[in-house]
Amino acid sequence: MTILYFTLAAIFLYVGCDRLLDVLERRAGRRFENRSLIFFGLLLGGSLVTFAAVRRFVGVD
Repeated sequence: MTILYFTLAAIFLYVGCDRLLDVLERRAGRRFENRSLIFFGLLLGGSLVTFAAVRRFVGVD
């Protein structure tokens, strides 16, 4: 069951970071030059926080 929580969290993170990056680009009025690097940073930061929360919620040691 734990792997299901991590998988769902990863899917939501991926979609959420993609949409967040799209919103940021629309506000700037242009495509960012290093789009993939910015996406990686958003995904990495979000995954560290989210996966730690899932571990605490599920009780994984």
